[in-house]
Amino acid sequence: MTGETPPEPRDSHSHDVMSIPRMKQTMTTKRNVNDSLQTLAEHDGPRESAKPARATMFYDGGCPLCSREVAHYQRLDKNRRIELIDIHAHPHLVDSIGVNHEEAMARLHVRDETGQVQTGVWAFAAIWDALPYYRWLARTLRALRLLPALDLAYTWFARWRFKRRACATGSCTRA
Repeated sequence: MTGETPPEPRDSHSHDVMSIPRMKQTMTTKRNVNDSLQTLAEHDGPRESAKPARATMFYDGGCPLCSREVAHYQRLDKNRRIELIDIHAHPHLVDSIGVNHEEAMARLHVRDETGQVQTGVWAFAAIWDALPYYRWLARTLRALRLLPALDLAYTWFARWRFKRRACATGSCTRA
């Protein structure tokens, strides 16, 4: 032999093992880089949003049926494409669409993704456009030109619901 000492036996996984201090340093460095990038993004100033505008639904949060429906929409809206505004709790927020509170409570109002205010069944169709599983329904109803007929039925229902809701809160008069 030439006098060289043989290499020390190594664990078969030793090339994957990092020392604890080195591992902590690497994790700290990654965390610092991520924190710096987040801080830079937050303080970089205003930017154009790549996301399309969201539809805004103005709903009566004091109505149990309305609240159940909104909760259903929230579960489906994984991409947060709909902004939900409870006008029962925040009546002043309908001012932004030029509608008085009583009118908004009596009929569903939605500001669609283009900024147009929709009411009744057209409002539902605007919401459904943003929801998975419901998009096809909105498109089908439009294609078959069923929205006007369905809006007549919705108008009847909305009047009944509003009168019942108003009377339940003591704000209606009985003849």
